[in-house]
Amino acid sequence: MRALISVWDKTGVDSLARGLAELGWELVSSGGTATFLEGQGLDVTRVETVTGAPEMLGGRVKTLHPRIHAGILARRDLPEDLETIAAHAITPIDLVCVSLYPFSSVAGRRGATEAEVVEMIDVGGPSMLRAAAKNFAHVAALSSPAQYDAVLAELREEGAVSLTTRRELAGAAFATTAAYEAAIATWFGDTEPFPSQVTLAFEKITELPYGENPHQAAAFYAEIGARRHLLSEVQQLGGKDLSFNNLGDLEGARKISREFSLPAVVIVKHANPCGVAMAATIDEAWERALAADPVSAFGCVATLNRPVNAALGARIAEHFVEVLVAPEYDDGALEALRTKKSLRILWDHERRSETTGERDFKRVLGGLLIQDRDIDVADREAMNVVCGEVPEQAWGDLLFAWCVCKHVSSNAIVIAKDLQTLGIGAGQMSRVDSVRIAVEKAREHGHDLAGSVLASDAFFPFADGAQLALDAGVTAVIQPGGSRRDAEVVAAVESAGAAMVFTGRRHFRH
Repeated sequence: MRALISVWDKTGVDSLARGLAELGWELVSSGGTATFLEGQGLDVTRVETVTGAPEMLGGRVKTLHPRIHAGILARRDLPEDLETIAAHAITPIDLVCVSLYPFSSVAGRRGATEAEVVEMIDVGGPSMLRAAAKNFAHVAALSSPAQYDAVLAELREEGAVSLTTRRELAGAAFATTAAYEAAIATWFGDTEPFPSQVTLAFEKITELPYGENPHQAAAFYAEIGARRHLLSEVQQLGGKDLSFNNLGDLEGARKISREFSLPAVVIVKHANPCGVAMAATIDEAWERALAADPVSAFGCVATLNRPVNAALGARIAEHFVEVLVAPEYDDGALEALRTKKSLRILWDHERRSETTGERDFKRVLGGLLIQDRDIDVADREAMNVVCGEVPEQAWGDLLFAWCVCKHVSSNAIVIAKDLQTLGIGAGQMSRVDSVRIAVEKAREHGHDLAGSVLASDAFFPFADGAQLALDAGVTAVIQPGGSRRDAEVVAAVESAGAAMVFTGRRHFRH
């Protein structure tokens, strides 16, 4: 039996090769893999010995040869195939083990040159894997170190790799090469914002306990070639496994949290913020964010953009929080938080901001809707005060409310005061209903709306929504503008002695 081994990632390959050798297999290898295995004291037949040709073009050509590919592709149950390889003195290859060049790692590295990336486009590796996978009836195709132990165990126990296993390995091999090619195609197509063809590939990061509901199975996948993913810079320090809904809320909470540089706390429930606050200290920000809507905060995801101290950890532990995210925890905080056995404590190492190159995807029947990610920065200079005067403190509240509103499901209304949300209306079909909900939420929790501000993610189609807020005590409104009835809305605000700002930009989020 003959095994061809050619791997970039040497993890576990010495154990695999040694196990095969102990079972009497001949090891064929090339270049760095052959040198590595010889360094482990193993006998290796080098590829150039098999092909009768030296490696060429700096190693670009070594396995692309009939003596390699005919050995892989020969069908053992077809006499004519066996006669052909016998006539050319070609020995069949029964197992192919390949790990591909790390294209995605190099392409995603800051400062990598085009020449460096292109050199990581593997040609021979995918060709061998695809050949072995195509001939799975007779050949085992190994494409990941995670497969080595199981294949060795099967060989030791059964004397051969079963057809069922070979078929599973073939599927994994084709998935590997498909994802590899997708990453390369994405890199080449990165010059176009919306190329004519989009090829996406994802790898499973973890299985999840269940989906949105217990009867739905679920897993979390990361896009291959992406520089980071939702959990790539996150370490879990305690609590139960993260759920599907936890991850969805975590994404939303982190997006809002990254809007603010001052100490801030964001509390999210069902993908919408229910309490957001900034303050001089993170302890105060927690108290104010929780006070915004303590009922909705029950079973929430909360993000803090400052370290958690022991006292704050103890305060948070008094409440039912599903997921807590912070850049650091001191020992006392962890001790207090870990008394809540189900609390998922996440240490977030991510320090990078969002990039303009990322896209948002929404699954629809038979396809995807793709758009630029909404990472618009609130630019006060580009906004227009259409009536009233806006004091400096009110500007701070307006910009704060506008940043939060961007992350609330449409129709979205955010009422805020002193850098604290007081009431949020989300996901309503009618904008006036969103205003009504935001006002009622604020009153329900005893918030004084006098002097508060309101943000709306899109224009007010009528004056009724704005009027409802003005009657409740709102003194400044920020909205995109652009309605045919803008004049009516502005007149209502002006007659109430309030101010209105047009941003000229909306933030729908469906």
